[in-house]
Amino acid sequence: MPRPILPLTYEHLDHWIESLQPALLAEGFAMAVGILRGGAPLALMVSHAVGTPVAFLRYERATRTVAWDCSLPVPPRGAKVLLCEDISGRGFTMADCIAFLEQHGLVVKTLTAAFDELSRVRPDYGNDAVGYFALFPWERQAHTERYRSDWERTVVAGQGQMTDDHHYAACAIDLDGILLPDIPLARYDEDLAAALNERDALLPFDILPGIEIGAVRAIVTGRPETDRDRTQAWLDRHGFRGPELVMRDPACHGEGPDGAAAHKAEAVHALGVTHFIESDPAQAILISRLAPLLRVIWWDAHARRGTLVTAADWR
Repeated sequence: MPRPILPLTYEHLDHWIESLQPALLAEGFAMAVGILRGGAPLALMVSHAVGTPVAFLRYERATRTVAWDCSLPVPPRGAKVLLCEDISGRGFTMADCIAFLEQHGLVVKTLTAAFDELSRVRPDYGNDAVGYFALFPWERQAHTERYRSDWERTVVAGQGQMTDDHHYAACAIDLDGILLPDIPLARYDEDLAAALNERDALLPFDILPGIEIGAVRAIVTGRPETDRDRTQAWLDRHGFRGPELVMRDPACHGEGPDGAAAHKAEAVHALGVTHFIESDPAQAILISRLAPLLRVIWWDAHARRGTLVTAADWR
């Protein structure tokens, strides 16, 4: 059974490292050393928090080789360094990089954004992700179906290689307000049958949010499951046959912005997409709050403009 995702945003990691500032200053690190690529953002955050120089290591999993990848020299023997990585996993990356630095006579402490029950090395500083799948902002695509398939093929089976990160982006879209105009909610209250017939007769927008429908993983709508047949008929009639249609189950999520947003956030998580285009600004905010690492774009069909939305609980 898949483990629940623990999303760690840039903001969360920045606040966490700031909270460590007194302890990191007391350590007197000569340098923060990030393992490329996942450890690089953390090493830079540490550098900004405590003023240490930053350097990088490059690690090749296939050969288990470590290389110093920085114009700065290796610190002198006896210096203390902080080795940074995004996760301490079941592999040998952390152990091999620690050994490399120790062979140069350095005192090594470790910081990872997360560790779990499979971690071969338990870091000196880290977020406990036992029982979860830690997901980082620079690896949001790791939750997509294609990325997981390529990872199994290349890293586990040793066949071929991964493609560039941006090729793993996967998009889902809202329906009403994206492909066709919204009908005011009051009209449904006045005469439901007439409003549904009016909606069925609507034509698609001339301008869509700059994405080919064939590249859309799914259409995720707040319409109830009881509307599936007529909704699918409209999509087929206007040439939108490719994407999977995901509709709201009223038994799980009620009507209104909160219910629709919760349904959409849950659906896009299950679909493993990286981007979601939403027509309603209030729902976009709610979805972003529920799915912190999802790229949520509010599409204003009348202005023909998209706005990236990010949100967090304010307490």
